[in-house]
This record gives sequence, structure tokens and C-alpha cells, in this order.
Amino acid sequence: MCKVLVFGGAGYIGSHTCKALAAAGFEPVVFDNLSEGHADFVRWGELITADIRDQDAVKAAYARHRPAVAIHFAALAYVGESVSNPEKYYQNNVSGSLNIIEAARQAGNVPLIFSSSCATYGHPAALPISEDTVQKPISPYGRSKLMVEQILADYEHAYGFPSVCLRYFNACGSDLEGELGEWHRKETHIIPRAILSALHRIDDFTIYGDDHDTPDGSQIRDFVHVADLASAHVRAAGYLMETGKTACFNIGSGRGVSVFEMIAALSQITGLSVPKTIGKRRRGDPPVLVANPAKARAELNFQAHYSGLETILRSAFDWHQRHPLPKSLAG
Repeated sequence: MCKVLVFGGAGYIGSHTCKALAAAGFEPVVFDNLSEGHADFVRWGELITADIRDQDAVKAAYARHRPAVAIHFAALAYVGESVSNPEKYYQNNVSGSLNIIEAARQAGNVPLIFSSSCATYGHPAALPISEDTVQKPISPYGRSKLMVEQILADYEHAYGFPSVCLRYFNACGSDLEGELGEWHRKETHIIPRAILSALHRIDDFTIYGDDHDTPDGSQIRDFVHVADLASAHVRAAGYLMETGKTACFNIGSGRGVSVFEMIAALSQITGLSVPKTIGKRRRGDPPVLVANPAKARAELNFQAHYSGLETILRSAFDWHQRHPLPKSLAG
């Protein structure tokens, strides 16, 4: 079996991807410092407990396992925290990523799949968002992702280093077999927070603005099921191994759902009310973010099979109902 070195593989999207990799015949090897990930989520291969800022540990992982492909999920991802503490984000997300990229180059140009983000687009000039949309990130988090994309482009030009950047839209949902779920130590994502509010595990679920330039005043987002994201990584691994081409792809459903529509659907599916408060808009939050996934469909044969709103909400609700999160870790 081909080994895949998965940085950040104990986290939410990383663990779901490891499961998908194993099902596709790959052997995932997880490299994670467990600051946000969970050792219990590493079930399909070896766990190396180390930090991507440790250059020697990263190089040793490549040397020992000789992976056919590497995948990099190991980023800090709290936008608000990135604004208040940008140094932390540039140290991990940029310097740590450079360690991964350079070690891959020294190991013989091991192809790399990079977990990027629609946050690199900032306020998009046109919708839906294609890969050619101008990238103007508005947070240190978004800028850190774009910096790594630029590093990869420079490495491809200078060294022929192959990579695929996957720009995620709103990752959500849980493993359809119930083995894995969204389990952040500080939960900031809209769907799990709505669920936690419905289950009365948090009492501070806030909608940021009901006066956006959208039909119902709430923000519109492209929700993509984590199982579909995992599939995109497996397809990207095959694409790199077959073609060796560097490319960037938007990974989304191509459908926009408003926050109020999501909450209404959650109430209908569960029979529970979702207590909420309406707050002010947050600076820099775009009213609408929706992907154009045509390029991923054409070149990766990617399809968002599980990203219907009901599937997303049922899988996420089932996970959270069975896995109480202490209030100290929920917000």
C-alpha cells in the first residue's frame, strides 16, 4: 500500500480523510501535535506526536516512511484569534508549512496536498467564486493560507515541486457511520454551535447580523460535508500521482444556504428550538460565499454527494447528541 503522510491527521477534516484514504487502499501515517486533534481519532495508521515547527521531526517522518504523497492540514484556524495574535498564526501556518514543504522537496519532491481556504478570497468581486477570483484575504488567517499557496507556486516554478491546493468552503457534518465528528476544543463553527444551543449545552449562540444584503438578512454560506472534503483529498492524491501537475481547486457544494435557513431546517429535523441572539455584523464577514466547483468536477471528478443540508444536519446532530462537550470547551 502507498503511504500518505498526513500532517494534522488527528483533527476534524484530517481524521475523516485518513478514514477515506484507508478505504481507498492507502496507508495514512498521522503527524500531529494533538493541540487541536485527538489521538482517539487516529484509527487507520501510525501516529507521530510532534509539531510541524520541529524541522528535524518533519524531516525524520519523511525519511522513515517515504510517503507517495503528503497532506497538510496542520494549521491554526480561528479567524478572530488570528487578528488578536497574528504572530502565532504566522509561526505555525507559514513557518511550519515551509518546514513541511522543504522537507518534501529534500525527500525527492514528494507531492503535497495543501488545506487552503475560501478565506483567501476575502470579499469576492463576483459570485459564485471561481479559482480565478482575485484573492484578497482580510484576516491574518486568510493571509497565512495565501502565503503558503504562493510558496508552493514558487517551489513549483523553481524546483518542479508538485502540489494541489484545495480551497475549502464551510466544512461541516460528521462521519456517516458515526465513528468521527466535529470535536473542536473551542467551537466557533455555526452548525455545531446551533446544535449545541438546541441541546442546551451553550447559552450564547449568536447570529452576527440580520441586516446583510441577502434575501433574509443573514449570511449565505456554501456548506460542504466533511465526507465530501475527505473524498476530494483522495482524488487529489490520485491526481498528483498520475499527473504530477500543480493546481488549485475550490471544494464546495456550489449551493448557498442562509444561516436562518439552516436554523429552520435544524429545528424541523430535530423537533427542537434553537435559542439564539442577534448580534452586530462582524467586521470583514462577507455576506455571501459560494463556490463554483466546476474545475474540481472536471479535473478531479469531484462530486459533493453528501452535502445536502438534511444529511449535513442529521449527521452532525447525531454526533453531538452522543458526544456531550463540556461547556468549558464549547465556546
